[in-house]
Amino acid sequence: MQLLGHVLTSRTALAALAVAATAFGPVAARAQMSDNVVRIGVLGDMGGQFADIGGRGSVVAAELAAEDFGGKVAGVPVEIISGDHQNKADVGGATLRKWFDEGGVDAVADLPVSSVALAAQEIAREKKKTLLISGAAVSELTGKACSPYSTHWADDTYALANATGKAVTALANGKSWYFITVDYSFGHAMERDAAAAVASAGGKVLGSARHPLGAPDLSSFLLQAQASKAQVIGLTNVGGDTSNAVKQAAEFGITSGGQKLAGFLVFLTDIKAMGLPLAKGLLVSTGFYWDQNDEARAFARRFEAKVGRMPTKQQASVYASVKHYLKAVAAAGSDDAGKVNAQMRDLPVDYFGHAASIRPDGRVLYDLTLYEVKSPAESKGPWDFYKPVTTLPASEVFRPGETGCPLGKS
Repeated sequence: MQLLGHVLTSRTALAALAVAATAFGPVAARAQMSDNVVRIGVLGDMGGQFADIGGRGSVVAAELAAEDFGGKVAGVPVEIISGDHQNKADVGGATLRKWFDEGGVDAVADLPVSSVALAAQEIAREKKKTLLISGAAVSELTGKACSPYSTHWADDTYALANATGKAVTALANGKSWYFITVDYSFGHAMERDAAAAVASAGGKVLGSARHPLGAPDLSSFLLQAQASKAQVIGLTNVGGDTSNAVKQAAEFGITSGGQKLAGFLVFLTDIKAMGLPLAKGLLVSTGFYWDQNDEARAFARRFEAKVGRMPTKQQASVYASVKHYLKAVAAAGSDDAGKVNAQMRDLPVDYFGHAASIRPDGRVLYDLTLYEVKSPAESKGPWDFYKPVTTLPASEVFRPGETGCPLGKS
């Protein structure tokens, strides 16, 4: 069955699952729920360049979160549907309006691509519906664009830039930088925040170059970075663009010549696609890695059983956000977005065994870790890619809560 254009045939009803959800909070009367179903849409890139990062894996992650509740919450079924926004704000916006106006959708998760998420946030605010943003990274989502109905689960541009910029600059060979940046809102925000972090840590930015999204040949930009003699080349791009940059940097002998690469938004699937011989030594910061602790490994093994590979941090954040949303629905005894989002901000967050919290502006706070990609000799398995360098406390990496958002400080 399809629901309202753009919705994929992966619509999954979980009401038949028999496990009770009593461990997650009180069961409320059906009368307090809007239509006797809690319906969650997973809106993402299902067939484009970001499909491996989220895509069908994000849908599976949401389904696993619903399974944790036995497919029911507050006495009503949980239903997961999915849609493809094709990385276009107008397509995503049209899908959201249909879901909210005609489809009975209560919350939407995933939402990669910053332009789509920013447009979605305005629609959800207007419709008083919940957004669980697990894909888009632009920090404005909890700044001037913040909403009482949204929570931002992805590592955002400010935190990634701050964590990676400061931590790498603190290394002996990390004082000078050159940025290669994708030319749209995400890349601009990431480069801006990263440059500020580098400067605050005593480093110096020698220059930058901007390239179109999805450019197959980054050689001219890499040669400019090589000629700058910067100790670190910061890759303020994502997905295939980052992979191409790393591969072509190896071809030009940039990394073997002593310059380090730092990726600001790198996913496990990117490392898999590049291969450790090319990606070794790449520095990345992230709030989730499948092998970081027992809780992360337990989720990852369940995910792997269904998808055939380990989850990315985007897919992990879909799982964590949907699970926390359902916990808040149970606590509120309602699917009213205002009540549920208030509960989400009040309840403690379990982010894969790490204590986390949600500020009034919707920013989810958790520690990040700077990792270095292992060499082939160091890796002990097909997904054993990262070795930790240092842990970065949430209080030191995320943007202060009062910046640009009218929803209050924390």
